[in-house]
Parts: sequence; C-alpha cells; structure tokens
Amino acid sequence: MKKISILALHLGYGGIEKSIVGLANMLVNKYDIEIAVCYKLYEKSVFPLNPKVKVKYLNDTLVPNHKSLHDALKSKNIIKISKEGLFSTKVLYYRRKVMTNYIKNCDSDVIISTRDIFNYWLSSYGKKEVLKIGWEHNHFHDNVGYANKIVNSCRGLDYLVLVSNDLERYYSRRLFNSGCICVHIPNSIDEIPDKVSTLKNKRLVSVGRLSKEKGFVDLLEIYKRLVEHDCDWVLDIIGDGLERENLEKFISDNKLEDKVTLHGYQDKKYIDKILNKSSIYVMTSFTESFGIVLLEAMSHGLVCVAFDSAEGPREIINSGENGFLIKNRNIDAMVLKIENLIKNEKIRKEVGKKARESVMKYTSEVISKEWITLIEESDVYE
Repeated sequence: MKKISILALHLGYGGIEKSIVGLANMLVNKYDIEIAVCYKLYEKSVFPLNPKVKVKYLNDTLVPNHKSLHDALKSKNIIKISKEGLFSTKVLYYRRKVMTNYIKNCDSDVIISTRDIFNYWLSSYGKKEVLKIGWEHNHFHDNVGYANKIVNSCRGLDYLVLVSNDLERYYSRRLFNSGCICVHIPNSIDEIPDKVSTLKNKRLVSVGRLSKEKGFVDLLEIYKRLVEHDCDWVLDIIGDGLERENLEKFISDNKLEDKVTLHGYQDKKYIDKILNKSSIYVMTSFTESFGIVLLEAMSHGLVCVAFDSAEGPREIINSGENGFLIKNRNIDAMVLKIENLIKNEKIRKEVGKKARESVMKYTSEVISKEWITLIEESDVYE
C-alpha cells in the first residue's frame, strides 16, 4: 500500500483545511494517509476525519498570534507590537524548521503540498524518488505577484493540481516546459443530504470566514436595502474572523439586530441544519477560487446568487439555470435579483432542483477517481 503525506498548516477552520480532510477521507481506504500539521490549534480536526487517517503534529506548543498582533498594531503600543512581532518571528522560524525536517525524513511515496511555502520546501528537500504534488486552492485574482510566487514555488514539483479550469489553463501556460504538469481536479462535496430545503422559509444565508475578501460588508448593505424595501426575511451569517467587529457595528448602526444573526464558527451538522431551513444562499466574495460552501448550499436545493467577481461561482453556476451570477459587483442588481426570487417560489424551486442535480459531478466518489488516476497513472498526464 502506498503511503501519502499531505502537508497542512493546521486542521482548524478554513476552506483549505476542509479540502485536506476531505481528500484524506477519500483516499484512506486505498492508501496509507498521513497529514503532517504545523500548528495544533485544536485537540483534533474541526472537520470530521476518518480515524484511519494518521495525523502528525509537528509542533503542538507554538501557534500563530494573528489576533494578538492585530490588536497590538491597532493599539499602537510599541512594546506590545515589539513583543508580538518577535513571537510571530519565532513561530515562523519553527514552522520552517519542523516542516523541512519532516519533508527530508519522510518515507512516503507521494507528498501533497497545500501552501506555496510548502511547495518551495518540498521542491528543495523532497527525496528524488517521491512523487511531489502541489495543490493550489486560491485564485490570484489579477494579483500577478501572487501568481508569480506560485509559479516559482512549483518549478521543482511533478504536478500542480488546480481546483478550476480557469486556473489550470493559466498555470499551464506559465509552467510550460518547467517539468511541473498542471492538472485540473475540482474540490469535492462530502455528502449529498437526503432532505432538501422546502424553499418556503423566509431565510437568506451565507457561510464563510469573516474577512474582507469575502465581502460580508457588501452582503449587509444588500440586506439593509432589502429591509428598506419592506423585506421580512432574516439573514444568517455563519463564520468568524477579523471582520466580525465591523459587521457587528454595521448591524448595530442600521438597527438590524433582530434580523441578522452572526452564528460564529459552527460544525457541519449545524451548518447543514441552517442550510436546510433556508431558501436563498448569497455569496458576495471578491474572490473565491472554488466555493465548497456554494456546492453544499446547492446540495440542499438552495437557490444561489453570487457576484461574478468570485471565480469559483463562475465555474459552478450556469446563470439562470442552476443559480444566478451578478456582474460587476452591482449591488442594485443583486438586490433586484433577490427580491425577484423572494417573490417567486416557483423559480426558486425550479432553479434549486437544477442546482442539486449539478452538484452530483462533485461527489467524493467522482473526484477520488481523478486523484487515484493522478497518483497511479501519472504518466497519462505527461
């Protein structure tokens, strides 16, 4: 049985981490799977992990101090900034040390890197006989500097797996003749729920990390305008992050406390429960390389509306058939589309049904076969 190592920053909340757990669960019945983790943020993975998957924490004492550093910078206290800055430097030093040591001494047949910095280290320190695979989840979103960093980090790898066709085409051109072959394998959805939403409940929902690129301030602006138009639907936002304080202020300033609920981080069971009693999923991300949460919402039969500035939805949604894409981040157009869906249950049901059907090509059974083909028959891509 081949052994596969997956390099992970942590196994906490995050789209990449959810994908790592999903891949490990998909492959563990065929391979010996080990996840090498830099930071132990929680006692165990926050996403359900098959007990047959081995987890090796490389550092279970030092963890990133993002919030403390953020608070120190906000306070403008030089002593606090210096203290947190030095600690952050120490954390980064040990991150490099423990991960490079793992790569050098790893006895796996295949190593899958999930971050650009891991790509560099895998390229430099991975054994010659090891199959080295990079796995890029993020879209560079016109940030050429970020794209250049990915390209340079992959030159010593055998393959780079991209989660969208758009990314595969772009990086294939950039890595032509580099020795690193680009392959498109989309992310998978864990399961298709047996029950679908009735689409009768007056609930809008959105799920994601509360960070600026997710556009939740725009979501609240959209919802505020809906309320101003006498909309009696409520809004649920599931997730947490540095933007929470700004969102709470917006909610308070616009007297939306009784209409908007910030649920914080929640597990899959909780999210599924909220999705199942919602009717419309709204995504306002500026950038989204794929969008697992979009697939999860669609699997419940929800109608999904997203700005087309997020690349993932453009690949998943065929606008007007299994969801709706709003061009140019036009907030007025988004408000009008949601209002139309609120008024028309028939359209919600027609589009929601097609949304659920379109998710079937992203099941773990389908996607696992693509990974197995890459691992077992990698020469077919050459």
